[in-house]
Amino acid sequence: MVVPKPAEPTKATPTPPAVKPPPEDAYVQMEMLTRAMEMVRQNYVDESKITYEELVEGALEGMLNRLDPHCEYMGKSLFEDMQREQSDTSEGIGITIALRQNVLTIITVREDGPANAAGVLSGDQLVRINEVLTDSVGIAEAMQLLKGKAGEEVRLTVRRPGTKQFLEFKVKHETLTETSVHDPMLLAQKMAGEFKIGYARISQFNQPTARDLSKALDELEKEGMQAFVLDLRNNPGGLVDSSVAVCGEFLPEGTVVVTTEGRVASQNPPPFRTPSRNGKEPRKYPIAVLINHGSASASELTAGALQDLKRAIVVGTTSFGKGSVQTILPMKNGAAMRLTTAKYYTPSHRTIHENGVEPNIVSALTTEQELRISKWRASHGTGEAAALELAGLGDQQLERAVDSLKGVLVFDAFVAPALAPAAKLLEKKSE
Repeated sequence: MVVPKPAEPTKATPTPPAVKPPPEDAYVQMEMLTRAMEMVRQNYVDESKITYEELVEGALEGMLNRLDPHCEYMGKSLFEDMQREQSDTSEGIGITIALRQNVLTIITVREDGPANAAGVLSGDQLVRINEVLTDSVGIAEAMQLLKGKAGEEVRLTVRRPGTKQFLEFKVKHETLTETSVHDPMLLAQKMAGEFKIGYARISQFNQPTARDLSKALDELEKEGMQAFVLDLRNNPGGLVDSSVAVCGEFLPEGTVVVTTEGRVASQNPPPFRTPSRNGKEPRKYPIAVLINHGSASASELTAGALQDLKRAIVVGTTSFGKGSVQTILPMKNGAAMRLTTAKYYTPSHRTIHENGVEPNIVSALTTEQELRISKWRASHGTGEAAALELAGLGDQQLERAVDSLKGVLVFDAFVAPALAPAAKLLEKKSE
C-alpha cells in the first residue's frame, strides 16, 4: 500500500504593500485651468464678461462652493460692507439663513421679529429678495440684500416645502432686542399632571444667556420644580462659550462639552469645559431638550453634549447639522474667503456637521402646528394664562418631552425605592 505524502503546508501569500497614490502635479492642473480660461476668452460670445478678473473671481466662487455650503468667496466690495456692518446686529427682520441642499433656506425665525409676525416659517426657501433671484446668490450676498435700517421694507418670495406654495411677504426692519431666554414657567396641570415640570426656551446663545437661564431656574426651583424642559427649537446658535455655560448648569464643573479639531492636531485649541458655578452643585432633576430642523450650531452642541453625557432626553426632529468653524481669510486684492477650518465634536467624539443631532424620541410637527406655535410665541399672555395657552396649542413635541419626564419622575418616586433593597443585597453579595 502506498502511503501518500502529507501535503506541504501552503505558504500564506504575502500582502502586497499598499500603493500610494501618485503625488498631485499642481503645475499640470494649473496649466489646465489657464488653458480653459484662454479658451473661454477666445470663444465666449459676450466679451464684457471675460476679463481675467471676472474669470478668476468666478473660478474662486466655484472652487469654494464645491467644498461645503459654508465656504464662500467674498468680493472686495462685499467684504468691505461686511466689515463696516459687522457690529450692526440690532436692526433686521429676525431670520437666519443658510444653504441647504444648495438652496438658500430660512433656518430660524425669531418669534419677536417682524418676519415671524408676517408669517415666515423656518424651512421656507428663499426664491427672491426684492427683485433679486437667489438661485446664484451666496449667503454673504443674501445677508447684505436683507440688511436695512429700521422702518425700511424688504420683499421676500419664498417656497414653502410643506405645502409647495410660493408666498410673498413684505417685511419691515425693526430694532431687535437681545433677550434670549423666554417664557420660563411651570407647565399647566393640564399638561404636567400631578408633577411640577418647568419650561424655558432659548432663542439664541449670547453673552447673558447662561446667567439669565440660571436666574429663571432658581425662580422655578423656588416654586417646587421637579423636572425641566429646555426648548432649543429654531435656535440658530451663537456663542459656543455661552452654550457650554448653559450645559454647566446641569453638569459638574470641568466636564468636557465640546472639542474643536482641524487638520493640524498641534493647532487644535483645548476642549471647552463647563465653568465654575461659584461652589454651587449642578442641578440634578431630569431634563428633556427639544430640537428641530432649525436648531443649529451652538444649540446642537448643547443638545448633543447633554445627550452624550446621559444628562437629558432629546425630543423632536434631527437638527440642522452645522458643526463647523469658519475663518475669514483676507486676500491681497481686498477680497476674502470664508473657509471651513475645523469641526466641533461632542463628548463621545460625534461630529454633528452635516449629520445633525438625532433625538432619542422622534416627534414632528405639521406646518399648521408650527404656524400656531409661532403665532403664540409672538403674542401670548403671562403667568398662568400663558401656561394654559401653551397647554392648549397641541404642541406634540412638547407633550412627548413632558410624557418622558413624567415617566422618569414616576420611576424615581415608586420603582427605584422598591428596587433599592434588592440592589443593596446584590452589592453585599458581590463584596
